[in-house]
Amino acid sequence: MSISPELLLHGYSIGVFPMAEHRDDPEIFWVDPKRRGVVPLDGFHISRSLARRMRRGGYSVTIDRDFAGVLDGCADRAETWISAEIRALYLELHARGLAHSLEVWEGDALIGGVYGVVLGAAFFGESMFSRRTDASKIALAYLVDRLRQGGFQLFDTQFLTKHLASLGAVEIPRAEYHRQLRRAIRMEADFTGPPPPTAQGVIQRNTQMS
Repeated sequence: MSISPELLLHGYSIGVFPMAEHRDDPEIFWVDPKRRGVVPLDGFHISRSLARRMRRGGYSVTIDRDFAGVLDGCADRAETWISAEIRALYLELHARGLAHSLEVWEGDALIGGVYGVVLGAAFFGESMFSRRTDASKIALAYLVDRLRQGGFQLFDTQFLTKHLASLGAVEIPRAEYHRQLRRAIRMEADFTGPPPPTAQGVIQRNTQMS
């Protein structure tokens, strides 16, 4: 590997993250956006339609049940920055307990999920995917609830997309991100915690925080 797991973690700790141009690219470069996407943990928005979908059920949510499956689901698209080396790096971080996934299932089928890296009380969201309508939104709702309950202070999404903005994500300047990052990585938080709660529990806590 051109980047070790230790160097990868150091990169996160100083505010940069790795990408490749495409899945077959042997080179990895570091990214340090001037404006950073974050989800304020007290500002996540569950719309009425998403709440209805969550209450309707027909899915289950797990933690770290299929990290490789989520990673591969995120890479399963025409253009991806998840190269073979990046995949191997995150599998190694997961084996060390420093990268986690949240999965959404329909029966035995993995229909959505999200994964990221944990340092202190910072969660660095790397990527998410969806094979059913709203599966990635459900994953994010459960993820934000888990981060709140686990004592996290920073949910980094790297970039701001329209999809994330509709759920409450915002952009902050690089200097403000670094300030929040320094504070968060000095604190402790727990991602693993208890099993995922009911949909109603996630919705109620989000309403109380909004």
